[in-house]
Amino acid sequence: MATCRAAVITAHEKPLEIWDVNIPDLDPGSVLVKMVASTLCGTDVHRWHGPLPKNDTLPIITGHEPCGVVEEVSGEKNDILGNPIRKGDRVIWSYVACGSCYYCSIAVQPCICRGRASWGHNRCDQHPYLLGSVSEYMYVPKECLIIKVPDQVSSASAAASACAYRTVMHGYDRLGAIKDHETVVIQGSGPLGNFAAAVAKDHGAKKVLVIGAPAHRLEVSKRMGADDVLNLETTPDPVDRREWVLSHTEGRGADIVMQIANNAAVPEGLTMLRDGGQFLDIGAGGKGQIPVERMPQQMTYLTVRSGEPRHWLQAVDFLASRAERYPFDDMISRAYNLEQVNEAMNAMANFEVVKPVINF
Repeated sequence: MATCRAAVITAHEKPLEIWDVNIPDLDPGSVLVKMVASTLCGTDVHRWHGPLPKNDTLPIITGHEPCGVVEEVSGEKNDILGNPIRKGDRVIWSYVACGSCYYCSIAVQPCICRGRASWGHNRCDQHPYLLGSVSEYMYVPKECLIIKVPDQVSSASAAASACAYRTVMHGYDRLGAIKDHETVVIQGSGPLGNFAAAVAKDHGAKKVLVIGAPAHRLEVSKRMGADDVLNLETTPDPVDRREWVLSHTEGRGADIVMQIANNAAVPEGLTMLRDGGQFLDIGAGGKGQIPVERMPQQMTYLTVRSGEPRHWLQAVDFLASRAERYPFDDMISRAYNLEQVNEAMNAMANFEVVKPVINF
């Protein structure tokens, strides 16, 4: 059996190792992709630090934001729009839901399917081995919907669409239309927050405000559509941050607040929201306690998990159609090769980069 090189987590908090991992024979309808780029996500760092999700065990290939070119297709297969998949197509692909449980078939909420499969936390010593994106090849199960990447979109930005950006598009799906008089506050200046700033501005928000750190990330926020930014490091008091939002909204608070940083930011974010506003909670990790009696009156609280296949397509289409308006590749702040994966993971963990990419 042929093998390829991959970055493997063998123990939490220990350096990743480069292993030779088996390339499996393809099941009918599955695809083998030769990787071009894999961006890294905060979730990769969380899994590296540990613990893994329930029932998951090491060793695993890290990474769940892949973009690559089709190497082999088992049988005939079409993309999400019904076009044939051919060797050499540059693609990203969706996660897998079972399609038949209550959440898939009745509630039509596949993101919370109990049998849902994603990447970057699957054992690499068991078939089909290659279910992490920091690897020279990746296996695409037959149930995945495949999205071809337009020429206008870089492989690194396309890879980020496979997690970060499609989650943002899911969030905007849940919010609905943004009105042209509305102010949007975004908590978080990482790749999701900065992509969300571009989408909010593009969707017609009167004003987009980003709160985050460090300063170099906020500079990217400005280029991605933020009308004003606030640095957490130079404004450490939450009271001052709330006053900053009120000063931009005639004392009412924001029409929409998006938490795209950490759950610990939710209680503060709610203090920035006007009565009757919408709060969108995307950022994972951390903990926060919400004083229910102090929540804005008639507000709407929305949460988001991952995305549905159409959100992968929406993210890629947004990148392609707005390529001349927003410098999306500015969010890909540093490139590494496979052997530098530990350097990349440490840079992500220490907030030295907005988003790193492993190029193959």
